[in-house]
Amino acid sequence: MIYEFEGKTEREAIELAAQELGLDTSSFDVEIIENQSGGLFKKGKVRIRVHTKDAPRQAQQDAPEEKSEKQERHDVEPIPMDDFERKMVEWTKKVIEHMGYSSDVSVAFREPKKLGLRIDTESASILIGKKGRNIDALQLLANVYAGTLGHNDMKIVLDSENYRLRREEALVRIAYETAEEVRRSGRSVLLEPMNPFERRIIHTTLNDIIDIETKSEGEGLMKQVRVMLKGRK
Repeated sequence: MIYEFEGKTEREAIELAAQELGLDTSSFDVEIIENQSGGLFKKGKVRIRVHTKDAPRQAQQDAPEEKSEKQERHDVEPIPMDDFERKMVEWTKKVIEHMGYSSDVSVAFREPKKLGLRIDTESASILIGKKGRNIDALQLLANVYAGTLGHNDMKIVLDSENYRLRREEALVRIAYETAEEVRRSGRSVLLEPMNPFERRIIHTTLNDIIDIETKSEGEGLMKQVRVMLKGRK
């Protein structure tokens, strides 16, 4: 389900969404659709779109159990610890084999409502694909498979050769370089289509730059971020 919330900052908007939906922030995906920095006579505004896999729930009687789960320490182990993780590892490895490549798949990290799998393979560049399109597609399928195992609330994150971290660093650099280009030219710049996670990095990176604002444009999952001078349309 999809909902929209607004706050003075991204954090305020996310906290408002969590409070009104009765969900933990780790159980939904956040897409920033508008980000306006505040000024001397104008308050900042951040509008977000929240994607949930399940219907929102009220604070239920199992809340103490959820709290203890968040407080529990999740140490990274080299091998899967339970049947669900083992099935996810085996499924990922088998799909890659059907693609014609060999790999070793292991648990990279585990958090409440999130499981990270690391893919070690000599064909990493092919599995990652141009701008991560292949590994993103594989990750989408992995999340669908997790749902068939009864884990709709679990987010699966696939990575290989630290691509996710390298991509995030590249996006931060792109955000700053684009902001400088907008300042020099006085014209807005529309970035390439990105998924919600990538767009959020752009929005968040430029959130505190007083003369720059960002806005998502387009339809569907892959939208573009427009970077512009504050107050310019």
